[in-house]
Amino acid sequence: MEYPFEKIERKWQTKWSEEKLFQAKTDKDKKKYYVLSMFPYSSGALHMGHVSNYSIADALTRYYLMKGFNVFQPMGYDSFGLPAENFAIVNNTHPQTATEDNIKIMRGQFDRVGFGFDWSKELSTSRPDYYRWNQWLFKRFYDKGLVVRKKAYLNWCEECQTVLANEQVEDGSCWRCDKQVVQKEMEQWFLKITDYAEELLDFSKVIDWPERVKTMQTNWIGKSVGTKIHFPVPDTDQVIKVFTTRPDTIFGCTYMALPPEHPLVVKWLEKDKDKPGYFNIKEFCEKTINTDRIERTSEDSPKEGVFSGHYCINPVNKEKIPIWITNYVLMDYGTGAVMAVPAHDHRDFAFARKYDLPMRIVIQNIEKDLDIRTMQEAYVDEGILVNSKQFDGMNSEASKKAITDRMEQEKTGEAAVTYKLRDWGVSRQRYWGTPIPIIKCDKCGTVLVPDEDLPVELPFEVEVGKTRQNPLTLAKEWLNVQCPSCGGDAKRETDTMDTFVDSSWYYARFIDTHNREEPFSKQKADYWLPVDQYIGGIEHACMHLMYARFFHKVLRDIGLLSSDEPFARLLTQGMVIKDGAKMSKSKGNVVEPLYMIDRFGADTCRVFMLFASPPDKDVDWNDEGIMGAFRFLNRLWRLVDSNADIIKQYAPKASEVPDNTLKDLRYSTHFTIKKVKEDIEERMQFNTAIAAIMEHLNNVTALKEPASLSENEKAVFSEACVVIPRILYFFAPHLAEELWEMCGNESMVHEAGFPEYCEKHIQKDTINYVIQIKGKVRGRITVPADTPDEEIKKQALEAENVGRYIEGKNVKKVVLVKGKLVSIVI
Repeated sequence: MEYPFEKIERKWQTKWSEEKLFQAKTDKDKKKYYVLSMFPYSSGALHMGHVSNYSIADALTRYYLMKGFNVFQPMGYDSFGLPAENFAIVNNTHPQTATEDNIKIMRGQFDRVGFGFDWSKELSTSRPDYYRWNQWLFKRFYDKGLVVRKKAYLNWCEECQTVLANEQVEDGSCWRCDKQVVQKEMEQWFLKITDYAEELLDFSKVIDWPERVKTMQTNWIGKSVGTKIHFPVPDTDQVIKVFTTRPDTIFGCTYMALPPEHPLVVKWLEKDKDKPGYFNIKEFCEKTINTDRIERTSEDSPKEGVFSGHYCINPVNKEKIPIWITNYVLMDYGTGAVMAVPAHDHRDFAFARKYDLPMRIVIQNIEKDLDIRTMQEAYVDEGILVNSKQFDGMNSEASKKAITDRMEQEKTGEAAVTYKLRDWGVSRQRYWGTPIPIIKCDKCGTVLVPDEDLPVELPFEVEVGKTRQNPLTLAKEWLNVQCPSCGGDAKRETDTMDTFVDSSWYYARFIDTHNREEPFSKQKADYWLPVDQYIGGIEHACMHLMYARFFHKVLRDIGLLSSDEPFARLLTQGMVIKDGAKMSKSKGNVVEPLYMIDRFGADTCRVFMLFASPPDKDVDWNDEGIMGAFRFLNRLWRLVDSNADIIKQYAPKASEVPDNTLKDLRYSTHFTIKKVKEDIEERMQFNTAIAAIMEHLNNVTALKEPASLSENEKAVFSEACVVIPRILYFFAPHLAEELWEMCGNESMVHEAGFPEYCEKHIQKDTINYVIQIKGKVRGRITVPADTPDEEIKKQALEAENVGRYIEGKNVKKVVLVKGKLVSIVI
């Protein structure tokens, strides 16, 4: 008989809701625990990946609730952006209607799983009561000098007359009309995340983040320490500034490399139309600009270029060197210019050979003299300077500072630090996003929308998906306004914000979602933040997680909160894999959670997802695994159901019985308590915690006739049973509550607190050792717990059956793993 999971789950979900069990309140007298999973897109359907992710967070929520913490686990919806807009277009509906309908569906799915969310703090980023504060914060960033408007090259579809996000470009074509996408220079709004580059490299204020994520962010920021060198352009007041980490090679610079996006190149294309070769240069620039950036910088891609017809001066030797426009330099890296040193840089070497440009050795190999005529590749290692005037004979590494110092004296360069990180472009030419609170006035210029006029709400009456333009440009009543400054005719900004803005501070809004006076109370922020445990995918390491850290530091600097980091601990959970691939609708391998819940119950799904692998590893979905979890929960149900009377009567007497009563079972009880506590609190290894409960269940059910036990034995047996709901609660909370009630308890299980283990009951009189030879089990021995190590090894060598495997062999060593095994190396 299967346990009645549907009835049990409905019963306890109703009880938790009525008791408002998971509604958190700010209480400075209680220690807080804020656990947060990355909120989902409002797609209208949860999948098993969601169940896996939120089961991890819910296990922690219930564990710390049982430990007496003030626990907060909110939930909301990342509901603005391209997915919702696409969904609305495909289904011929309005994004707002589709989004709210999808949220209702998802809320019902969440409720079926029984997650312990604080629904009183629910938020959705596409509702005006949320995005009002996006706009308010944009204004504060603007006032602090962190918002700028500048030009940038963007994906542009001429057919649709709109900028496309990278994800809207499919194989170089527009996702909507399938026409070729080009790069177009346009003015955009940017947030100056670069102002915080140095602080973003400092992870000292986080408690536990994966090293992989920290490394990814560090590499993304890309700090470089070097020298900025000034190359004057003859007969002009223009200077090309180059950042390099190799000032020791400056005397070997024989040409300058610029990208086609460089302002000087753009200027030359405007004024050099009558010069020979102009059309070749223009054609090359257009082709390169529309080439994928990754392809341009790939080591395997051919290095191509064209001579610009212009020169600059190498400041250290006054040589006039040609300026080439190349495909391997990017405008947004460094200063957007590269001093080319072919003899000592692999890319420059290949380029110079291809176009027969001069090379000069300026760093000589100490071990073997280099000859430019026979070199097959650039020499990039340390050496001794040559052809470098007064610096000849210096070690190349030591010369970097000397050359930089000299350029600083001559005002031709200076020591500098640069970053790969670029300012964050937040303008999107889409409808479904937060309107940017800017008004454009011919007389006053850029004017911020006054706070009292926020939020600037999206107009509902728009033709989404039925126009080639951003629908906001056609919403005349919304677009045309009076200037707040002069009262004259003006127009609203029609760009909307990147949806990463929405998710960069939502964790802070959760703590005070009903606040109408400010984004959140500083008092509440200083109590709840940082988030104690954040859970989400590794794919967000360099976007969302970086932006959230940036936002948090700005929120601190403008006085809204006191902490330095948004998330103290970070867990990057694995994916759910089926048939060798990540679950996705496009692959047709999605397992619907509601189907599995209808068949096996929510607790079975939770237990399987948590047991299948450690939280940071991928879960390999298989039907036998879900059946195994279901059988496990049914065994627990039958154990308590068939022995409820014994448990109710004898469990309270367990502390009174002699220590030697059913010692092995008592050991199992107390060892399992200790194991579950450590696996959750210290290692976050839910799979091994569940495995320990399974093993404990085997030990309990090994007693075939509980009714025939003595009274003392019944007490130990009952203790072993009644502890199960208290350690199962984190993984199968509905069943745990029911079992706890069946054991005669009137309170909810979390109110009992996490059980304490007794140290004396986890001390064994004897220990069983497995004996391995060449990795295979060849015997077992049981020895007293206090047996010396050498005696254990001796008994292992003398054990029955072991002798025939080592007879005539040379025993090199015997390795003892205390309390577990003896490995004999032959």
